[in-house]
Amino acid sequence: MAVSKSIIFVLFTFLAVSLVSSDPDPLQDFCIGDLSARPSINGFPCRNASLVTVDDFIYSGLVNSSNTTNIDRAGATFGTALRFPGLNTLGLSIARLDFLPEGIIPPHTHPRASEMVYVEEGSVYAAIVTADNRLFARVMSRGEVMVIPRGLIHWQMNVGRTNAKIIATLNSQFPGIQFVARSMFGSRPAVPDEVLEKTFFLDAAAIDQETMRSQVEYPNALGNA
Repeated sequence: MAVSKSIIFVLFTFLAVSLVSSDPDPLQDFCIGDLSARPSINGFPCRNASLVTVDDFIYSGLVNSSNTTNIDRAGATFGTALRFPGLNTLGLSIARLDFLPEGIIPPHTHPRASEMVYVEEGSVYAAIVTADNRLFARVMSRGEVMVIPRGLIHWQMNVGRTNAKIIATLNSQFPGIQFVARSMFGSRPAVPDEVLEKTFFLDAAAIDQETMRSQVEYPNALGNA
């Protein structure tokens, strides 16, 4: 009986670990995504392998700077399976973040991925807030890397006098992105004012101002991660 219980425990543990991995493991060498179809649990269906070329493994979307003509003075260009079909089923994505002086990528989370950010240019104040409200933050310089655990609130802000640039990698092909303020003040339908007043200690006028700010349409579409 003891042996049987051990086997059951091992099988249960293996199943549990399999279920909490970021993305399912691929079952073939590659699976270039067919973006004309709808994604399922493991991404898009595979295109015909005989039609795949080297260009399917290369993404040029990060060559040019992101659009920084917005209220945050910063922008992001993502390479997820939605834009880079070669990432399909691989559990990876990449992003380029560009900042004007004083630019900021506001506090946000990636619900389905951990992240590593590499400062390629400039000086960036990078921060993480943990579930027990501890702040880990400092100014990062060119060549430094920060790891951001999955789901934690974080942000980056350019504190230098010149433009800054970050390259970020994430361990999901669909990491998702959720901005804290924009989720609360820009949701549809709207979060009731009473909830916002009691949560953020704001009056009605301040709530209206934040709601208008959060509903600005950003041309770089940060939410399409």
